[in-house]
Amino acid sequence: MSFLNAEWRKLAIANYAIQPEVLTPYIPAGTELDLWGGKCFVSLIGFMFVNTKLLGIKIPFHTDFEEVNLRFYVKRLEHGTWKRGVVFIKEIVPKPALTIIANAVYKEHYQTLPMRHQWQETETERTVGYFWKKNKQWQSFKVVAELASSEIEPNSETEFITEHYWGYAKVSETVSNEYEVTHPKWRQYKVKDTTIDVDFGLVYGANFEFLNTMKPNSVMLAEGSEITVEGKKTIK
Repeated sequence: MSFLNAEWRKLAIANYAIQPEVLTPYIPAGTELDLWGGKCFVSLIGFMFVNTKLLGIKIPFHTDFEEVNLRFYVKRLEHGTWKRGVVFIKEIVPKPALTIIANAVYKEHYQTLPMRHQWQETETERTVGYFWKKNKQWQSFKVVAELASSEIEPNSETEFITEHYWGYAKVSETVSNEYEVTHPKWRQYKVKDTTIDVDFGLVYGANFEFLNTMKPNSVMLAEGSEITVEGKKTIK
């Protein structure tokens, strides 16, 4: 049985090309940075959890909720095959149960904050926005996109960002947790406009304050799908 079953829907993704040295303290043992076109990316991602089940059980008031995270990309060589994965700097959700469980079991970096979202459609476009409140300051990430979806092109930057199927968490300098995330290939919506009003230093710490003055290299909106998160494995 999977540890978690859910749907991830309407994933707004902003990608920033940064100096790899920024991420050195966060790289889990046994992994290395996964680059795209020689660039090292961190991504701000907002999306909805829908129909969430923990060990097959729906937890009351914890089935549908927002998440916003900041993540980067790694890979791990195992038996001659590269596993491509993500590492989270922080994951923000409005529900405390997931924060407690994920931090305790997977050694992740969840934080519970007030959150809300905006999904709107007109005859010509869709608006997707995610909002969270830190120290009485509302943060926001909003995109306006076309109504119609399209396939994600093979070997594209969008495929690189969305097609990482492992999660890694740094437990210590010599120990990491690894877990698999499964989902089919997603479809995307062409983004027409983006508004990012985030104090990265406040939300993610002083090491990421420099993102306040950067524009993302790319912004994406993926439809998402049903997903599973499998049980963890310890790497030493």
